[in-house]
Amino acid sequence: MATSVNSAFNEFNNDIVNLLKDRTDKARTSRDWLFTQLNGLDSKEDLNFPLKNESKHVNFGSFQRKTKIRELDDVDLMFCFNGNGATYTKYNTNHYKINTPNTGQRLKNLSDSDILNSRRVVNKVKNSLSQIGQYKSAELHSRGEAATLSLNSYEWVFDIVPCFFTDIDLYLIPDGNGDWKPTDPRIDQKRVTDANQAKDGRTLQLIRILKYWNRRNSTYTTGSYLFENIVLNFANSKTELSQWIDFDIRDFFYYLSSAILNSVYDPKGYQGDLNTFTFSEKIAISKKADWAYEKAKEAVYAETNEKDQQKAINKWREIFGPDFPTYG
Repeated sequence: MATSVNSAFNEFNNDIVNLLKDRTDKARTSRDWLFTQLNGLDSKEDLNFPLKNESKHVNFGSFQRKTKIRELDDVDLMFCFNGNGATYTKYNTNHYKINTPNTGQRLKNLSDSDILNSRRVVNKVKNSLSQIGQYKSAELHSRGEAATLSLNSYEWVFDIVPCFFTDIDLYLIPDGNGDWKPTDPRIDQKRVTDANQAKDGRTLQLIRILKYWNRRNSTYTTGSYLFENIVLNFANSKTELSQWIDFDIRDFFYYLSSAILNSVYDPKGYQGDLNTFTFSEKIAISKKADWAYEKAKEAVYAETNEKDQQKAINKWREIFGPDFPTYG
């Protein structure tokens, strides 16, 4: 319960939206421990696990960027292998092959006619995970780009993406079809960090609370990465973010109503247009954003003009649902 809109948002973010600090700390510790375990696989006798490139491993995803919301269900990491003499061929912006005629036997074992098969690499990672302490189960990620590891000790899973680091300063990861595609999570991380710093540390919380709305209340749930980029585009379009988060939430809904109708391009330059909704789906999301904007306008007016905190909080409850604090 809260007696002001500001205290209601603080309570909502702390108790419902944001990850708990103890789970965040535990997840980071467990991720570090897992890297140590993975780094030892290439020395396991008869496992023939590909050689690691330890200095190029990457933590990535919304957990790393601090944009993930409760409950913590997965932690992403990229495990980098040593090319060991392999080369790559670029076919187009998003399609690469890795050539292995001059590489070591461990990569040759995962190749078809001297072309490294990314599906076989992911399967090799998956099948090797039983060597990890506290192992519970492992499976292939639905897109075939990662191996998903469950451990007995944690409620979250680890999505482990095998990768190679290239001489042009980008990573190649499985494309789900046997070949490889480029990525660079460092770009996403820098973009979020820069936007947060430029807006006095207010961008991260805005992303998280709007992700909650998107997950629970949007007509069509927008993919986390696409939605995060829309919020970042909004934040970057403003000179500053308000110290009152409800003002920015109101303005974002207005922004979303038109932004969802347009292309949203991958800031890394690899995936093209991230907005793959059909026209009818875009219209439906736009209408829901319009509805949320009108409700948010009413809430802000009740708070600032009518000086009615209870009415304003009730309006925000209409937008965010029953987990938003009640007045009192």
